[in-house]
Amino acid sequence: QVQLVESGGGTVQPGSSLKLSCAASGGTFSRNAVSWFRQVPGKEREIVAGIISSRGTTLYSESVKDRFTITYDNAKNTWYLEMNSLKPEDTADYYCASRRTVDYYVPQYPSSYHYWGQGTRVTVSS
Repeated sequence: QVQLVESGGGTVQPGSSLKLSCAASGGTFSRNAVSWFRQVPGKEREIVAGIISSRGTTLYSESVKDRFTITYDNAKNTWYLEMNSLKPEDTADYYCASRRTVDYYVPQYPSSYHYWGQGTRVTVSS
């Protein structure tokens, strides 16, 4: 049974950095797309960044491009979201999601993903 467990959320000041982790277990993930989504109350879940490590492809939303970086450690089955220059509008619950894929492009929509973590909250506030 595939499990994704996020960690690393917290409360930080604007301009700070934070690194989220997504530890995967219960399967093999070498051919998976793994993405980070975020959601605030009353809004739809939106993709922040995604990666297909077997293809070397990544996807970033315009709002986080040049500030966030998605990386992975195959040996640990762990994916990371490094967030720099955080802004109050980055405040949200962040979710890790995964699906097996043979595609080249990272799926953008939540409905495309089969596995989800429980989420970790990031609050950016002065």
